[in-house]
This record gives sequence, C-alpha cells and structure tokens, in this order.
Amino acid sequence: MALNERLIEFMNKEAYKPMTPEELISALNVDKSEIDQLIKALDYMEKNGLVVKNRRGRYGVPEKMNLVAGKVEAHPAGYAFLIPNNPEIEDVYIAREDMNGAMHGDIVLARLKIAPKGAHKKQGEVIRILKRANNKIVGTVERGKNFIFVVPDDKRIFYDVFIPKNKARGVKNRQKVVVKITEWPERHRNPTGEIIEVLGYQDEPGVDVLSIIKKYDLPLDFPPKVVKQLAEIPDKVREEDLAKREDFRHLKIVTIDNEDAKDLDDAISIEKTEDGYRLGVHIADVSYYVKERSPLDKEALRRGCSVYLVDRVVPMLPPKLSNGICSLNPSVDRLTMSVVIDFDKNAEILSYTITPGIIKTCERMTYTQVNKILEDEDPEFIKRFDYLVEDFILMKELAGKLTAKRFARGSLDFDLDEAKVILDENGKPIDVAKEERRIASRIIEEFMIAANEVVAEHMFWLKTPFIYRVHETPDEEKIESLREFLYNLGYTIKGNSNIVKPKSLQQVLEKAKGKPEERLVNTMVLRSLKRARYSEINLGHFGLASPYYTHFTAPIRRYPDLEIHRILRELQENKLDLKRQEKLSKTVEKVAKISSERERIADEAERESVDLKIAEYMSTRIGNVYEAIISGVTPFGIFVELDNTIEGLVHVSNIEDDYYNFNEKNMTLRGERTGRVFKIGDIVKVKVYKVNIAERQIDFVLAE
Repeated sequence: MALNERLIEFMNKEAYKPMTPEELISALNVDKSEIDQLIKALDYMEKNGLVVKNRRGRYGVPEKMNLVAGKVEAHPAGYAFLIPNNPEIEDVYIAREDMNGAMHGDIVLARLKIAPKGAHKKQGEVIRILKRANNKIVGTVERGKNFIFVVPDDKRIFYDVFIPKNKARGVKNRQKVVVKITEWPERHRNPTGEIIEVLGYQDEPGVDVLSIIKKYDLPLDFPPKVVKQLAEIPDKVREEDLAKREDFRHLKIVTIDNEDAKDLDDAISIEKTEDGYRLGVHIADVSYYVKERSPLDKEALRRGCSVYLVDRVVPMLPPKLSNGICSLNPSVDRLTMSVVIDFDKNAEILSYTITPGIIKTCERMTYTQVNKILEDEDPEFIKRFDYLVEDFILMKELAGKLTAKRFARGSLDFDLDEAKVILDENGKPIDVAKEERRIASRIIEEFMIAANEVVAEHMFWLKTPFIYRVHETPDEEKIESLREFLYNLGYTIKGNSNIVKPKSLQQVLEKAKGKPEERLVNTMVLRSLKRARYSEINLGHFGLASPYYTHFTAPIRRYPDLEIHRILRELQENKLDLKRQEKLSKTVEKVAKISSERERIADEAERESVDLKIAEYMSTRIGNVYEAIISGVTPFGIFVELDNTIEGLVHVSNIEDDYYNFNEKNMTLRGERTGRVFKIGDIVKVKVYKVNIAERQIDFVLAE
C-alpha cells in the first residue's frame, strides 16, 4: 500500500486523534529511508485538502474536524457550492459573505455551519484557500479618470480586478484584455492585477471568440519541440510501415462526416456474409506516429482533446497529423487500428478481430450525401455513387438492428436537435440552422458504439490496465426531484424508488416522443444524470445500458483513444509484462483524470462560443416576430424555443394584459382576470425585445 493510502487509512480510524509528523512516523513504524517520503506525502495531501494541519502542527482528516475540502463552483448570482473531494459528502452551500476571498475553481477548506431552518442542508464558510485556479482572467476594461478595472467575462468570478496605472499598458476603455492576478481578493478588497495581453476592442472581428480561447486558456500554438518532431514524421505511408498489418485495401471503405470536417479518424466497410454481416470499423492509427513521452505525446495529453469552437478548431494534434498523415483521406494509403466484427442476421456478435491495418478509402462521403441516397432516394446521388448504394442499404439494415438491440436493453436516446451557426467571412453570424440527427449520423453512431463495446469487453476480461468511458448510476436525490417534476407533467418513473434503471427512463422518453413537452422532458432527464467521464476502473455506462464501454474511435481528437491504441499495440506485440503493467496502471489513472478535466473545459468553451454567436445573431433582429413553442414555465416567466432551437425568456413582467400566478403542480401561468393559461407545448408568437450579448441572454415579449 502506498504511503499516502496508509496515512489516510490510519487517520480515518475511529480512535485517531491529530498527530505530529514525528508521532505518525512512530505510530506507522515508518522506516528511516521513508521519512522524507512521508513528510512530502503530508505536504502534498495538505495542499490538496486530503489532510488538514492544525495550528499545533498536527494532521487529521477534514471530516473529523468539522471541515470539508473541495472545489468552489460559483454561481453568477453571487453564491457558490463546495464540491467535496470526498464523493460521499454532499455539496456545501457557501454564501457570498462566507467566500472570504475564494474564487470560482479554487480548492478550499471550509468549516461547516449550522444552517438556518428551511435553508440548504449543509452550509459552510471558507477558512483556507489551498490552491488558486484563476492566475489569469479575461475581461473588459472599464477606465475612468482615477481608476482602471477589468470586469471578468466569466460571471462566476464576482470580483472586478483593479489595475494600477503603471500596470495598464495603455489600455483603452472597452478593450478585451488578459489580466494576471498579482494580489488575491480578501473579504472586503478586490483583487489587483496587471495587463499582460491586449486582445482588441470587443466588436473587432474574431476578438469575441479569441476572448473565449484565452478565458479557457486553450493553447493556440504548438511548442518548438513539437514543431521540430513534426519534421521527422513522413507525409506518406511507406513500405516499411506495412509490416505486421492486415491489408484491407481491397474493400470498399468510406468515411462519412460533416461537410467541413478535416480530421477524418474513422472509416467503415460492410460485407454480406452467409451468417449475416461483417462490419469493419477502421480507426486512424495515431499511436504509430505519436510515440509515448515524445514532445508530441506530452502536448497532446496537456490538451486532452480537440476543441471545436464556432469559427475554428483548436486541435489536439498539429494539422500535419490531424488533417494529413493520420486523417483517413480518400484514395491514399492510411494506417489503422481496425475492429472487424462478424454479426449474425439478428446483429448478435459471432466473432471479432482487433488488428493493425492498412486501408485506402474509396470515397469521402458526407452525411448529406448518404441521407440523399437512403432517405430521399435522390436519383442524382444514387447514380453518382451507384457502386456503394448496396453497401449503404446494408449499413442502414445493420444499424437498425443494432439500435433495436440497444433499445431492448434500455439504452437512452436523447432526441435533442442542436443549433449550427453559419458565419460570414468576418465571423459574423448570418444564420442559425437546426442540425437534425438523420440516418447517416445514426449509422456512424451505432457502428462506433459497437466497436467501442467490443474493445472495452475484450480488454476487461484480459484484466489489463485500461481506460473506460464510464457513466455512473444517477444520484437518488436527483432522480427523486425528477420524479416530482415528471409527475406534474403526467409521467411516472417505474421501479424501485431508490434504484432507477435505464429502461425506466427510456420509457419516459418514449412516452414523450412527438408531444409538445418532448424537448423539456429530454432536457430534464438528461440533467438528472451524472456526467460521463474516463476511469481506469470499469463502472459500466448507464446511459447506454452497457456493462463495458470505452472511447477507441477518435484518437485524432481525444487523448484516451490514443492511449488505448497504444495499449492494444503493446498487447499484440507481447510487451505487457508485469513491470510494464504496473507502470501502465499509474499512467491510465493519470490520463483518465486529465482527459476528463480537459473534456469539461472543451465542452464549456464550445457551448459558450455557440451561445455567443446566437446572441449576436439575435441582437440584429430586435423587433422581429417569430412563432415559438413554450418549452418551460417558471414563476418569473415562460421560456420559448424557436424552430431553429434558439431559446429565450418572456419575463412575466412583460406579459402586461393581466397578473399571472404560477401553478407548480400543473406547470402553468394563469391570468387572474382573463383566465388565460400558458403551458408547456403552447404555440405563441413572440417578438425579440432585448439581447445581452455579454450575458448570452435573449428576451422576448409576446407579439399579440
């Protein structure tokens, strides 16, 4: 057992009282050679809130000292929650006056307080800041005669940053800047900082998205060491690269992606067999070019994943790899890690192989083209791709059976259309379209799920260090809240009140299909679930109702997939001896943690860039009238959604024909005098009233 684990186990004993390092050394019979290691372990654990050092220099675990350590998740309204390091402890509410200089993202130690009757169950006050999260802040300059402040873009940071004039670099009012914090905030004092980068005026082309990039600290340029390594990587597949690879170049292999995709990391092939189907899922063999612990590998792990912003991609790998030698471009040889699965006629797996391969795709298909063939039966596209039409029909057939099988076991399918923002050459939004999930995207989705499950189960039974994509069972409290909410809409979640199965939630989603409240039901069920993450331990995937799942199919844009390819290769080359497995165990734990964190950051940045452009788009349409559906009803107004998925609020104060009361049971607003009722699913005409681009907020009024 590692020294830090021994310390935690010892300190968690019921009879334990806080001890000095010397007393711990004696109590644990620590060898002289391990004393320095113990001191370092205590120091590390204290900095990360795993143990607490009191004023007498004695160490104990926070939970036994009425303390909680964790991460601050602030809310723009001015309060925060402490997300404890210990997942068994519930979140702690922290009022603004109890933040004591802590900021969003900080790792802190909080003392628990007695909560007033009817308030949040657990409340706390920050007593120590263990680790700061915001060394740099992006914001807008507000310059007066005698002061300069920067207002943070992230509204979860409550403090404006004071800038001394000699640290202002001549910034102008309303410019976007990056600030380095030089003095942290205290109870009644704002933080102080210096301007380290001027991004430009907020209405200049590209500055808005650049501000998001800087806010999330997304790396734009690759380090010199990486650029140097790129020179050693070939532009073409060479003869020497083909050793110990299965040759799939005789097959009709295609990629199917969006029109604007450049990093093509998955390709598929299909054959009709006597027993059923043979599916080939061919994934770019990035690990062949990105060697472990090389500059490229270290930078890829630091980035964790590619980030797809509204107007650009911040790639995990340099374009020479992501768009070049690793991308499965048409009519050129490419190296792959391929999964070939034989299914019977009912889509049950008969056998599979996982092998390094060589492919040459015959077409770079788009979702639109495949939809034209399979759904629209467009004669022009059928003629153009006549030699592939039978394959596409076979793919549709197999994908349909895989979907039916997945649904039969209880897999959840959230039918939420997403918004695609169309920009002009200056980055200005000119349209917002609805991206619908049609047959082509569903085919790819099903085939990737099949490959991911095969690889995950294969590795699970080999008991080799691995990275799983896990989605844990939802919290009881969240499911109970969901039960209440759905009950008011006329839905019930079947089964035990303490345990929810995916099948029970799937039945709710199916019942809501085609109904006015469908999107709301989908959204609320989704919010009740935990976030999927990466883990070195297989915990299953609740949303897919799958006991084994991983991410194997996108190594150009996700680091865990790249690490998994590397493990598969070593396994096939018989390099996974006991010593290597011990080292890998630590590696996969680290990769899972970093990748989960980077994915969260990427998701936030991507969502914010889309919301920003949607708000900008609507800001030029003040006064425009649209037909909308009521997607939510609250005491303060009704949320409406336009056909292109844009959402906004009609505030109750702007519904001027009556005084409206909220009925929580029926989720309605009813007028006292007129008896008029607003409920979820109603169609209303709305007019764009006000848009706050900085807050990404769109306000409507009723157009009647």
